[in-house]
Order: sequence, then structure tokens, then C-alpha cells
Amino acid sequence: MKAFILAGLLAAASPAAALSQALEPVSQSNIVIGESFILDAPSLGDEREINVWLPPFYDELEEPLNVVYLVDGAQDQDFVHIAGLAQLGALSWQYEPFILVGVQTKNRLLELTRPAADPRYQAQFEDQGGWEDFLAFLTETVIPFVENRYETSERRAVIGESLAGLFVTDTFLNAPASFTDYIAVSPSLWWDEQAAGQAAATLLSAHDDAERSLYLTMADEGGTMQAGLDHLLEALENHAPEGLDWIYVDRSQTETHSTIFHPAALDAFRTLFTLPPYEYGEAPWYLVEGGEPPAEVDAPDQP
Repeated sequence: MKAFILAGLLAAASPAAALSQALEPVSQSNIVIGESFILDAPSLGDEREINVWLPPFYDELEEPLNVVYLVDGAQDQDFVHIAGLAQLGALSWQYEPFILVGVQTKNRLLELTRPAADPRYQAQFEDQGGWEDFLAFLTETVIPFVENRYETSERRAVIGESLAGLFVTDTFLNAPASFTDYIAVSPSLWWDEQAAGQAAATLLSAHDDAERSLYLTMADEGGTMQAGLDHLLEALENHAPEGLDWIYVDRSQTETHSTIFHPAALDAFRTLFTLPPYEYGEAPWYLVEGGEPPAEVDAPDQP
């Protein structure tokens, strides 16, 4: 018993215990990085979480902002880390500031794919083919909500990875006027025996010449992922409309499917929303080898 009492006294008197008692916070609050809404989704027969990040100086801006719509944009999906990139751009002026809108998905295979024509895919994947309904939710509900609530420009982008990247690609090919800028990261172009890539030439030939941009990138997935992309790239080489500015970044030697999204999104924002290099002016003396501080100016005589 004495040993237990002694141990307790020693623990209470230890520096760690005293330090923990001294480190009580002055105050505590939650970190807020945006606004979250629940919207009715009539085309989906459901409700969905919509998350919005605004630049910290939003209320001071005189010009409307571009908007980036993030598919798989719930708080427990990709919203938080892509919001970090939006914050980085706003702080560093590496690229134009924008409003980020994260859009929740639930049944991703159902909501992000076009209906499969291949019988094997029909038999294997019962819940699939809801691309049109999810696109209707974006264009008929989410975009009007955002544009009525915030000061937005006419430029709006959509970004997604994997199945969301497939959704981005299919939207670009089948409904190109939905957005002005498309960012597809490791798109799941294996879907339906590479149907999107196979149909790309025909679909691109029907596009108008409006100015749009398309950013494509793929990691080391290989197989039918890369084969489907190769069909798309060939179609772009031969049938890209006049107004389309497109780029493909091969990340097969540097990224995997699980590592590509964040660095690719950063590069896409730098590429599509580029700003001129920030002018820092003349380098201060301490950044010049052997530099010397300027001579002190004599203070004026005191009266």
C-alpha cells in the first residue's frame, strides 16, 4: 500500500504532470474552412451535401470568381484536401483564386457511369448507368444554387479522379457545354470495354468550336485504364475542335492510383488558371551574396 501511495505522489509531483496542468488552453474553438449545405436532388430522388470554400478575401473582391466543381466533394471525400490547394492559390497567387464547390456522391458506380452496353458489365454491375441523373443534379440544381448565392464568373470547371474522372470525361464528350474547363485525373476509362475512348472520335466531331480546356493525366494503372485513355488521346489528336485547349500529363512513372490526385490537381490549377509570376521587386541585401545593408540615414536635428 505504501508503494502505491509513494508512486502516486511521485507521479503528481513529476515535471510532466506539472507541465500538463500548466498547459490548459486560454480558449478553444472549431476550425471552419467553408460552408456546408444539404440540397434536394430531384434527379437523384435524394438529398446531397454541398460544401463551399471561399477565398479569405472574398468579400473584398471587385471581380467575380471562377468556380471549380469537385465530384466526390463531401467532407469525408476529397473536399478538405482540394480546399487546401484552393487556399494555397489564394495565399501565394500561383493561380487565379476560385470558389471550390464539393458535391457529394453516394453510390459512385451508379452515379458516375453511363449505361453499359457490354452484356458482361450489365451482368456484373447491377447499379450503374446513372451519369445523366447526376449531371442533371449538377447543372439544374447545384450550379444555379451557387451562381445565385455567390459572385461567379462565366468560367466553371469540373474536377474528379477515378470514377469521378470518368464522369468528367463523359461529360466533356457528351455534354461539353456543361462546363468550360475539365480536369480528369486517372479516369476509369476501362468502363464498358473502354466505351468512352472508343466513341471519342465520333463525339468530338460533333462538338462546336467554343473555347474550352481539358486536362488529362494518368498514373501507373496500365491495362484497360491506359488503353481507354490511349483511344481518347488518339481521337483528340485527330478530331479536337478548334476551340479546345487540351493537355495530357503522363504520370505513369511517378504516381500510383492512390497518390496521383493531390499533385495532379495542383498542376491542373497551375496550368488552367495560371497567373504571371509574382513580381517581388529588387532583392533585399540579405539575399545577395556579400550584400550589405544600406547606409543609415542621419536623423534630422532635434529642435
